Parts: sequence; structure tokens; C-alpha cells
Amino acid sequence: MRKRKTAVAAILTLAMTGTMLGGCQKETEEKENGQTAETQEKTKAENDGEGYTGELSLMHFSTAEESAESGSASDFRTVISNWEAENPDITLTQNVLSNDDYKTQIATQAAAGDLPDVFLIQGMNTKTWAEQGLILDMSEIVKSSPYYDTYNSAYFTPYTVEDKVYGLPALTGSSCSVVVYDKAAWKDAGFDEFPATWEEVKKADKYFKENGYTDTIAFGNGGQWQINSCFLSVIGNRFTGDEWFKSIIDKNGAKFTDDTFVSALDFTKDIFDSGVFNEDFNAIGNEDAREYYIAGTAPAFIGGNWDVTYLHSALQEEDEELFANTGFAVLPQPEGAKGAENTQDIGLGYAVALNAKLKDDPEKMKAAADLACYLTGAEYADMVAKSSALQGLSVVENVDLDGFDSYTQDFYNYQYVDTEVCDIYDSYVNGAVWDVLNTGVQSMLNGDKKPEDVAAETQEAYEKNY
Repeated sequence: MRKRKTAVAAILTLAMTGTMLGGCQKETEEKENGQTAETQEKTKAENDGEGYTGELSLMHFSTAEESAESGSASDFRTVISNWEAENPDITLTQNVLSNDDYKTQIATQAAAGDLPDVFLIQGMNTKTWAEQGLILDMSEIVKSSPYYDTYNSAYFTPYTVEDKVYGLPALTGSSCSVVVYDKAAWKDAGFDEFPATWEEVKKADKYFKENGYTDTIAFGNGGQWQINSCFLSVIGNRFTGDEWFKSIIDKNGAKFTDDTFVSALDFTKDIFDSGVFNEDFNAIGNEDAREYYIAGTAPAFIGGNWDVTYLHSALQEEDEELFANTGFAVLPQPEGAKGAENTQDIGLGYAVALNAKLKDDPEKMKAAADLACYLTGAEYADMVAKSSALQGLSVVENVDLDGFDSYTQDFYNYQYVDTEVCDIYDSYVNGAVWDVLNTGVQSMLNGDKKPEDVAAETQEAYEKNY
């Protein structure tokens, strides 16, 4: 490993013996610890050219196809390549899958006890996999990271179990619930900005249907997770407030059968029954739904930051007028909801985790920890800030927006400046609960289940599996 790596390796060696050091020690601290500049150089000299020289396996979903659409995915691939270049004695074997395939494959490998050395984990799987002993406690690795002082500590919450950290939050913190809309079309319908209430959306729906639009808002829930991440997490928060979900996470008395959450399900069913969404919303994915917006058959679309990135590229090439008129808004407020109105759910939905079996090979574990820190550190954060005006785990202060177009500037302000934040449901609890909720909500929206039945089934899964 090169000198940057040997310094990290020395820190990680101390971390594995339980020594808790910050990543950036000041000279006075070094002297208090008895570590002079001379002994530091000796440590570097002793370690230079030594360390792990075998293989590491890495599994992720930043495919070449996704990288063509997403700046953060492209930058993630770049920092992987940079790490490989800095570590020529380590053979990094990558298994790169599409996002949906990745979720299935990583769950299969976890069930078989055959996880890669380094991989991406969702918050909802962290508690279960930690209890099963599948993933490494990275608490000391995090505290010893050379980038520790730059981290946004709030992003660690979904990956923390009983004060132990099991992952370094990865990729970028971005919205899962943005309303993308055609400002010109909505102005023609009588709205200078996107409506603040769903009753106003219903009024606009009548105008749009009478003026050649097929749908008013495009949405895709074919994968079942979209209704959870891109809609219900926000709508649920509008009805229950923050404390209810915190109580769900902490197992502190809140239930999915509570009236406020059932009201959120009731509203979700009613609004999807109202006709403002495309009829095939349960049969298509968000990739298909955003094409309705591009084609002009729907003047609004609900998706996540990955969709916004894709639309940026597609509209620039295909429809400059729509590109110039595209705006961003939060989900409207449901009637009867008492929670905050200006909210969107945002977070880092994945973290870089390490296979617990690495404990048996300290040198390999140091290399894997170094890779995890590098992929989520300041270099990556700076890269995505400059390429896409996005934020990673390491905070980039005073992002210079002047070099970006108004579309990117508007979305940056939507995500990080002008809105309030609530939790993404499926970043917490576990997949066994969300599988029941997601399947149940899709059935509910198809007219096959009642909201109270979905709530009861979800509560049963929660009590059984969490």
C-alpha cells in the first residue's frame, strides 16, 4: 500500500485492539500519546510496502448502465478504480448487478452465510444481519477513519444497533419523494407553483383531462417498494408525526394498527382511487412512469433523485422546453393530516458493510476497512458535489452552484435548503416487515385488501420479526 494507505493501516491496527482514535490527530495530541513525528515516520517506513496482498470481493449496483444516467454512480465507480490504482497488490473482484437484482442476490447470499468481503447493505437489514453475526461491527473503524471529522453523523442511524455501527453510509443523500412537474402546464391550469393540497390536485386533474393529458401525476409501483420509499414514508409522517416512527424503531409502544397510520393508508388508497394517477401504476416501475412525463402525457411525476438525474439528461437531449420548465415540489398535504407540510424523505439508503468473517484475517480486514472508508470518504463526497451538486457521507461545505444549470441548482435547494426531512421507512426495521407492508399496500391499491387489514398484517409481521 502507498503512504496514504500505510497511515490508515496503522490507525486501523490500533482500532482493532480497541484504541479509539480520531482520524485526524493534531500534533499536540500525538505528543500527549507519546507519538512523536520521528516515531510516526518510523511506523510508516516499517509498514511501507507491507500489508495485505491477496484478493478482496466487492458487490455493488453501480452498473455501467446506471452510471450513464447517474453522476453519483459514475463517481462511485471512479473512486473504486482510484483505490485499485493505489493498491496494485490487491486483486479486487467486483460483482456488479442492477439495483433490483442486487437486492435479491445479496439477500440470497446472506441467507447462505456467503456474503462478499465488502458490499452494500440496506438499513432495514442491518439489525437482523448483525444479530445473525453476518456483518462486522465497524464502530472502531468508523471512529478511526481519516475522514471521521467530515461525516454527517445523522446518516449512521439506520446502520447502528445498540450503539454499534455496522456500515459506512454510501452513495449520496438525496430525496426519494420528489414531485417533478411542468411549471408551464400547471400555470396553464391556474397554479403558479405545484399545489399545496391534494384537493387542489384533484381540481387540476379535471383541467388536464379536458385538455389532452392522459394522466395528471405519473407513478410506478411495479416493484412494490416505490409506494413505501417514494410516497408512504412522507404521507405516513404527515399523519403520525416523527415520534410515532421513532417509537416503531425503538419498539416503544407505537403500532402499525394505530389510528394515525391507518388514516395514512386510508388516504393512500383514496388518492390512488381518485384517478389523478395513471391507471397502470401498480404494473409499471418508476422508470416507465417517468417516460410518461418525458412524453408529455402527464404534467407531473413522483420519484427519487435517481429519476431527477435521469430526466436531466433525457430532457436536455429530447425536450429543451420541458427541461427549462421542470420544477420540484414536496408531496401535497392530505386533508386531516396534522404533521409538518413541507417534508420530503431523504437519506443514504445503503452503507458499505464488511463480512464478519474478515475478523479471522486481520490484514485482509484492514484492506477491506480501508476500501470502505475510501469509497465513502471526502474524495467521493467532493467528486459528487462538483459533478452533481449532491451530498455524501462526508459533508462538503459551501458547494459552488454557479457552474450548474438552473435545473441542478433548483434541485439542490429543494433537497438541502428549502424543505424539511423525514425518515425513509424502509431504511429501518427489517425486510420481513416491509415485504408484508409493500405486498399488502399493492393489494390494497388493487382493491383486494382494506387498509385496516394491511395494518394488522404488518403489525403481526413486526411483532414476529422485529
